[in-house]
Amino acid sequence: MKEWQKLLIIIAVFLGVYYIPWDSVIIRQSMLEAFMMLQEYAREHVLTCLIPAFFIAGAIAVFVSQAALLKYFGAKANKILSYSVASVSGSVLAVCSCTVLPLFAGIYTRGAGIGPATAFLYSGPAINVLAIILTAKVLGWKLGLARAIGAIFFAVIAGLLMAYIFRKDDANRQTGELFLPEDEKTRPLWQNGVYMLTMALILIFASFARPTEGDYSLWQTIFSVKWYLAAGLLFVLAVMLKKWFVKEEIKDWVKSTWDFALQILPLLLVGVLVAGFLLGRPGHPALIPEQYIQALVGGNSLGANFFASIVGALMYFATLTEIPILQGLIGSGMGQGPALALLLAGPALSVPNMIIIASVLGAKKTFVYCVIVVILSTIAGMCYGWLAG
Repeated sequence: MKEWQKLLIIIAVFLGVYYIPWDSVIIRQSMLEAFMMLQEYAREHVLTCLIPAFFIAGAIAVFVSQAALLKYFGAKANKILSYSVASVSGSVLAVCSCTVLPLFAGIYTRGAGIGPATAFLYSGPAINVLAIILTAKVLGWKLGLARAIGAIFFAVIAGLLMAYIFRKDDANRQTGELFLPEDEKTRPLWQNGVYMLTMALILIFASFARPTEGDYSLWQTIFSVKWYLAAGLLFVLAVMLKKWFVKEEIKDWVKSTWDFALQILPLLLVGVLVAGFLLGRPGHPALIPEQYIQALVGGNSLGANFFASIVGALMYFATLTEIPILQGLIGSGMGQGPALALLLAGPALSVPNMIIIASVLGAKKTFVYCVIVVILSTIAGMCYGWLAG
């Protein structure tokens, strides 16, 4: 962080302390809601969901070859394979829009077609593993699943539309193969697969929620033994680390995990505080009256979904902060459709993000890409709101 940024933060904190009317009942209630929401996250999501997810993200970053994936974006790559890889690569390569932008610029300027390149650009921040896991945990598995499926399809559709609209420009570009070195393989692929699966199962069992009344007895049984299952899987993981991995690999994995936690957790906690202060927890009013939110993004109208898509496209969401913000919005009356629309448009776009994309693609292509994302998000929100309603 630069010195002038530190100064601005100090000034902002001072002005807040000096001018905010802390003697106001609504301000005090909003501040209480901010810390109550933070406590809720700490108790229900951090230990059993985020920490295992950080370790999974760290393992993906260290043990999955980026070069092996990026080679499929070259000019001579099979189109079906190219778009397939691009649409799911966000779960492997990127955690946020900050990470995906330099990768996108690199593959595009070195010869990738505009279709696969923009599919990769969208999928990067839209379907990263941490975002999907936390969305399902906090906002419900249906919205989490809809976000994952929608992001994958959107990546392909956006890429195909960009490739068709700018097919003449793309043909005139000097294209060629992407020359990226393969990573050295240190163990069989199946061992990495079992290792990843074990950590995924630890996450599933550790965050397994208490079934509601009337749920199948199977879910009740799994919940009653979930900690035994998680402990057994932790023992299996320890054995695998001892037998299959060398010391330096484990160090790299732990360092990558720590880097993710250091990058994301402080921003997420600040986001939770802000969301709690402005919107409160479901059923607990805070600073912004619920009727305002219901008027703008309540229900499932075209206007509500379009407004949510536009707001999502313009606002900057630090990694995962869109989730507590949406939690507060849904609790204040936001419809399920607009919630999905914001989830699909928000992480993929922002004003800073657009500026950087324009420096690579140009203003015209960037504008068309943004319009495509907003329209697709609006349509998806309306469809999901209709199904959920």
